[in-house]
Amino acid sequence: MDGSLTDLGDHIRAKLAGAVIDAGIAYGELNVTAQAAQIVAVLTFLRDDPACQFTTLIDITAVDYPQRERRFDVVYHLLSMQKNQRIRIRVETDEETPVPSSVGVYRASDWFEREAFDMYGVMFLDHPDLRRILTDYGFAGYPLRKDFPLTGYVEVRYDDDQKRVVYEPVKLVQEFRSFDFLSPWEGAGDYVLPGDEKAGPKP
Repeated sequence: MDGSLTDLGDHIRAKLAGAVIDAGIAYGELNVTAQAAQIVAVLTFLRDDPACQFTTLIDITAVDYPQRERRFDVVYHLLSMQKNQRIRIRVETDEETPVPSSVGVYRASDWFEREAFDMYGVMFLDHPDLRRILTDYGFAGYPLRKDFPLTGYVEVRYDDDQKRVVYEPVKLVQEFRSFDFLSPWEGAGDYVLPGDEKAGPKP
């Protein structure tokens, strides 16, 4: 299997010399690093070339490396049912530089790219409807970025007095939790927890 993937990687490198930076095998799967600006040409070749036939888009996601200048990897997973092979394509981008949309190559890219935009803030050039897909209206920030605060920026709740959903900045009542040991998860000392008096005295 690795031999055929190596040959396929060599074939892709030879045919896409200007667009593919590197190709190698990891965990039994071919991994290709490509130029972000050339991703549409790369995906089109992988779909249409007789030696590839990666006609099924499995997923598009992103990975955040905030210490890098180009902090995001946009990762595409493709499947060739004809060849029974999988391939992973990776491109790098930053917060300001959009990646060309692949909706014209794989129609299924639509919602995957919207999810990557919603969760990471990755922009996709020429996407037909690039808007949030998982978070609520007016959501601030991108939840899967490494620098997104664990508590978020706003909380959403239903206000019974106003009879509507309201958005409020997150307010932490206390910086550290005060342990009163009234929870059985935290353990109790020699005193009886409320309700345990029915069990009788401890032996």
